[in-house]
Amino acid sequence: MIRNDALDLLPVRHAVPELLTALAERGTAVLHAPPGTGKTTLVPLALAGLIGDGPGRRVLVAEPRRMAVRAAARRMAWLLGEEVGGAVGFSVRGERRVGPATRVEVVTTGLLLQRLQRDPELAGVDVVLLDECHERHLDADTALAFLVDVRAALRPELKLIAASATSDAAAWAELLTVVDGGGPAPIVRSQGEGHGYEVRFAAPPAGIRPAHGTWVDPALLRHVAATVRLALERHEGDVLCFLPGTGEIARTAGLLAGLDAEVLQLHGRAPAAVQDAVLRGTEPGGRRRVVLSTSVAESSLTVPGVRIVVDSGLAREPRMDHARGLGSLATVPVSVAAATQRSGRSMREAFGTVYRCWAEAEDGSRARFPSPEIRIADLTDFALRVACWGDPTAEGLALLDAPPAGAMAAARSVLAAVGAVDEDGRATERGGRLARLGLHPRLGRALLDGAAEVGVRRAAEVVALLSEEPPREYGDDLAAAWRSARRGVDGYGARWKAEARRLERSAGEAAAEPGRGAGSGTGSGAGSRGEDAVAGLVTALAFPERVARAREQGGYLMVSGSGARLAEGSGLRSTPWLAVAVADRTARDATARVRLTAVVDEGTARWAADHLRATGEEVHWEDGDVVARSVDRLGAVELTVRPLGSGAEPALVREALLDGLRREGLGLLRWSRDASELRERLAFLYGEVGEPWPDVADGALVDRAGEWLEPELSRASRRADLGRIDAGAALRRLLPWATGEAGRLDELAPERIEVPSGSRIRVDYGGGRPVLSVKLQEMFGLAETPRVAGVPVLVHLLSPAGRPAAVTADLASFWREGYRAVRAELRGRYPRHPWPEDPTAAEPTRHTSARLRRER
Repeated sequence: MIRNDALDLLPVRHAVPELLTALAERGTAVLHAPPGTGKTTLVPLALAGLIGDGPGRRVLVAEPRRMAVRAAARRMAWLLGEEVGGAVGFSVRGERRVGPATRVEVVTTGLLLQRLQRDPELAGVDVVLLDECHERHLDADTALAFLVDVRAALRPELKLIAASATSDAAAWAELLTVVDGGGPAPIVRSQGEGHGYEVRFAAPPAGIRPAHGTWVDPALLRHVAATVRLALERHEGDVLCFLPGTGEIARTAGLLAGLDAEVLQLHGRAPAAVQDAVLRGTEPGGRRRVVLSTSVAESSLTVPGVRIVVDSGLAREPRMDHARGLGSLATVPVSVAAATQRSGRSMREAFGTVYRCWAEAEDGSRARFPSPEIRIADLTDFALRVACWGDPTAEGLALLDAPPAGAMAAARSVLAAVGAVDEDGRATERGGRLARLGLHPRLGRALLDGAAEVGVRRAAEVVALLSEEPPREYGDDLAAAWRSARRGVDGYGARWKAEARRLERSAGEAAAEPGRGAGSGTGSGAGSRGEDAVAGLVTALAFPERVARAREQGGYLMVSGSGARLAEGSGLRSTPWLAVAVADRTARDATARVRLTAVVDEGTARWAADHLRATGEEVHWEDGDVVARSVDRLGAVELTVRPLGSGAEPALVREALLDGLRREGLGLLRWSRDASELRERLAFLYGEVGEPWPDVADGALVDRAGEWLEPELSRASRRADLGRIDAGAALRRLLPWATGEAGRLDELAPERIEVPSGSRIRVDYGGGRPVLSVKLQEMFGLAETPRVAGVPVLVHLLSPAGRPAAVTADLASFWREGYRAVRAELRGRYPRHPWPEDPTAAEPTRHTSARLRRER
């Protein structure tokens, strides 16, 4: 029996007529409904004609998480008074509960994508509702783009709804442009009629350190636990506490030991029994509950009994180092939209209270929405999907955010290496097979190629381990974790066994296809077919860039070029070669931390990563000189090295020498005093006159090495040879000889200037402005400041002992205004030298007054 009393309490019911009208007239719509209004449960039933008087339709509802899929299906079935598998069913990876009478099927967005690629027309489906679009998961963005294509090219009658709980509905409406050219899709808004909630800010104590990577300050977790205790004391109802990850959930649960309440840990890997217990609610007369949850409870789920939300203010987002093929998780401040979603969990059944564990002043600085996954995640799977869809660049797809060019290039490189795309980026037949497996392309390659070497079942079992990381208590040895999973009776073991069976069925005969991307034979370690060797081979096939060799100084070097380290106490620390399955590297870490790995021998490593192998001459500048050698390398790992000596390619040697000049400067050449002064004169002329005088800065000179350092540079082979090149003689090759201007060098920038005493004084051009340092008495009688290239020199007037007495660029002004003070200070100190009252009329001299009289 339909539970109309429960349906009547859902606020979205008022928006259903408008939504049905929009679909009938336009075919697409955006449904904006706040959390708790019933968009996930009531709307699909109305669309399918299971409630109300609308026509019967087949409705597909896509949710971002498996837990939400099961919960939504159960809730809808309960509203109809039925069991799941009747009018309402669901499908997730490895589990399908639908029947002949099913009109509403709830699926994950990943499963929807697989269906679209197998059957783009979605035969038999009348309406698709994409729920929680605002979370910006990559699968959801991709599915929506594909569905827009399907409506435009294949099935304009297919109805499409994008449902969002946040205020970005206009952007989705623009994407869902109606096929008939009618403009953006209609936006149907449901007003929230929840019970409301109040927000209280519970700022943590001073000194909390910001989270980085997956590290969260234990002091913050202590504050969150204290806030949970406070909330239980002050308010009625159960508590839903949001934390960034499973590690923080476990630690906070420990901090709540002894609490007079049942503490439940809810996350994507929680056992089904725990998930069911959370969603069932408290039994009448039962203890109060504290549910510690990751973001899985932000949307689509109603946790019965919750009146209080405690929000740690943190969330986890994926990050990808595309250059090294390493993924990681980053702990970030939760966005405003996500914080609102979390808060909404408190008011589903009564007025709620929300404790936000951050200062109110910080609220305005948070990002409005979560980071779109397409901007920050590994795009290899996305790139294969769009290649199979026929749009390798994704430029023709209706996406809110274009995929970053660098991330797409890295993804296509991986796909090309496993034979999934051709040189134009289009999917090959093998790429189509990989896409249909429902795995990341790396894991698909490991399954297909590994099955041919070790058998389908064992390859499937190892890939199942790689597709969902085993619990940390299983250890870091993948082969040992394999044995633990096989024996295990925990939730992970059950999921692993189901996934291994699914993969074994999916692989089928595909594992024996000809032309495997990895090569034509295994390394020596796989021949024994021991479990360690099998685990290493399959892992190396999945992650060839993460094959790693031990370093002499400790740790490992991956083929990708990233350093790696095992945890202290790991039993694998003496292993020469590893195939790393799980590793992460935060911005603060110099090396990657290995979480899960398998032993592999060198032969298998070379085979699995053969596409990354290269042999050739390497000539470069290193440690202050040219290094020339022949190297056989596997990516960054050097397998064999042989010095080349004088047999290196001359062009490579020349480029290495130029690199040395760029790094260490032109001081590597032989600079006499005359050469340095010539360079300073030319720098002055280039700055004051410009062309045709040359730019003699380091970068400019290195760029023009072919004009002034030849033929000496091409004859050089090492640092010492550079030190024998006469820089001054070479530099003169850059003078403007062709125009005749070179002959004016001494005129425009003379080495010396003759002063009134007859002395020829050297001009210093090293400071950017020419400087003439001369004894004051030698300048008597000169009224105007000397100039070079039209620029007044800066005259440093010296005492008879050669010490600075005054500096001027205006000699006439100095004689009028500054000379009197200098004369008064120095005439007593140097009485033997002339100090006339009128220096402009005095005779210049290098000598004392007595000698000057004798010479007269």
